[in-house]
Amino acid sequence: MEIRSFLRKLRPRRMPRLGRALPYIYIAPFMAYILITWIAPVAITIYMAFTECRWTVTRMRFIGLENFIRIFTRDIYAVDAIYVTAIYVSSVLVINAFFSLILAIFVTYFVGNETIASAIRLAWLIPRITPAVIYALMWRWFIDPRIGPLNAMLKALGLPAPSDWLLTLPYSRLLMIAVNGYVGASFGMIIYSAAVVSIPKDLFYAAKVDGASDFQICRHIILPLLKWHIFFVTSWQALSLLSSYEHILALWAGAGTARAAGVEVWALYAYSKAFYTSDYGYGAALSVFLVAIGIIFILFFFKVFGFERMMQPSRVEV
Repeated sequence: MEIRSFLRKLRPRRMPRLGRALPYIYIAPFMAYILITWIAPVAITIYMAFTECRWTVTRMRFIGLENFIRIFTRDIYAVDAIYVTAIYVSSVLVINAFFSLILAIFVTYFVGNETIASAIRLAWLIPRITPAVIYALMWRWFIDPRIGPLNAMLKALGLPAPSDWLLTLPYSRLLMIAVNGYVGASFGMIIYSAAVVSIPKDLFYAAKVDGASDFQICRHIILPLLKWHIFFVTSWQALSLLSSYEHILALWAGAGTARAAGVEVWALYAYSKAFYTSDYGYGAALSVFLVAIGIIFILFFFKVFGFERMMQPSRVEV
């Protein structure tokens, strides 16, 4: 009898209803925040894409697919925006995802002096922590044909120096790529540097004992171990570039100037339609189309990098 009474005491008591509801109570503010700041705006934007909404969002008239048909049939600037976006994303992605990989390997593996390595990292991190407006003003000073050092350096090297970097093609697009690539490479450098540092040094020592060169170590040890990091940085940066325009807007001081310079990307075009011409319905349609392109990018990256293999459980039993 004493044993039975002792076992009854050990049985878990039923949690009261309030106790079972506590997890949902704790998470409710977070879910409300997500609902208000993300889910509701997305739903409103999708609905607005199928309406005619001008000057005020209180008057919406449902027009079906008319806005999307207008993108491909009557909008003369849409094709230019797609072309500029393709140049922008592909070029800057090479810097953000692949040049940053070379930079991270160079800083963490080849540079033995930690002071020099830290100085290189700092030089690439400063634009990341600098406000976009200040960053744009620094570039405006750098490319100024009268007082900026860029044209002086080009002339000293015997290279052509345009009188106006902002409005002269193809220099304006080269400037667009350089500005966004310089600030974007820091993200990949941080991810890759952390990944390279986490690789056990014993692998490097063993490879050197076997006679492997530094290039062979990078090719056969570092790069294979950084496969999923490359996947993350490439996919993240591609999606980020699709929707980014703040540095272009700040440097060219407006969507109209960006269009004249040939650097108006799709996201900036959608922004200008919504907030410069107050055509909110059409701007929402442009944004929804951009989201569809982003989803296609995600599926492409999942297929190329073998996302299903990454999500499979490990075959190594511990």
